[in-house]
Amino acid sequence: MKCGRSTFVPAVAEVRLAVRQALSALPVDAARVLVALSGGADSLALAAATAFEARSRGLEVVSLTVDHGLQEGSSDAAERAAAQAASLGIRSRVTRVDVGAEGGPEAAAREARYAALRAVAEEEGVAAVLLGHTLDDQAETVLLGLARGSGAGSLQGMAASRDDGVVWLRPLLGVRRETTRECCAASDLEPWDDPHNLDDRYARVRVRQQVLPVLEAELGPRVAEALARTADQLREDAEAFDDMIAETIEDIVEHAEAGIAVSVAALAANPAALRNRIIRHVVASEFGASLSRVQTLEVARLVTDWSGQGPIDLPGCTAERRAGQIVFAAR
Repeated sequence: MKCGRSTFVPAVAEVRLAVRQALSALPVDAARVLVALSGGADSLALAAATAFEARSRGLEVVSLTVDHGLQEGSSDAAERAAAQAASLGIRSRVTRVDVGAEGGPEAAAREARYAALRAVAEEEGVAAVLLGHTLDDQAETVLLGLARGSGAGSLQGMAASRDDGVVWLRPLLGVRRETTRECCAASDLEPWDDPHNLDDRYARVRVRQQVLPVLEAELGPRVAEALARTADQLREDAEAFDDMIAETIEDIVEHAEAGIAVSVAALAANPAALRNRIIRHVVASEFGASLSRVQTLEVARLVTDWSGQGPIDLPGCTAERRAGQIVFAAR
């Protein structure tokens, strides 16, 4: 039985409700959505629930399965996923991508996948792209961010909704991975298990198979939920800081030759947390670069502990104290 007829199965109902809530945020005149379909349990349950919920809204559902070509039989797995989507009444598409080597295999595959999704989303004119990340994925992302030690920004996890020219929705961030498997089983959908998800060469796999199970065994079975809640709270805090920065930055920033300048006095008047965020925001927005905490603190020392030190080399720019300003200039 397909997910459309599995009304009284709790797992099916939970996945459908999550999708319904996500779709409710779309404009009333939305005509089409795109589901990223790997063929795994998460994306397959997402596709089935989206097909069911879209009917009452008059939405067309298109799926895209990206064949990364990284393992033998990948094209067969992609075609199988597309066939299952078609059985749900979804217009399915498959695309093959070339995965580079920059940043490692995981990052390169992710970059190629998102580029393909963006291209098809723009071609199809969809209202949103739906991604199958679950609460477990969110918990893993928070733990990986904690290991990187790059501050609260890395602990915010994945946003449930993001608009960067394409609207990306993650309806299942509150749904456990085991629930998506139960949804597929109740719906006679057989998911594909990616061998890479069992390869402990990847940090995310080690977190999934070793770290989270130990935490849940030692600290209790709700650790994943707690990590996901932490991500939500930190994201709320970050949004509040972003609003404060937007209000503050208009008064303290001015254009300079080959870059941008920020008032030393204004930076010094702000608390350290806000001052550091302003520094990172200026470099990111003006030069498209991300600063590490060490780099951010070195720039902050030009404000709080200046003893005549010269320019600081940063990704894409330099920072220098000059005439009561911190001047960021392109290199």
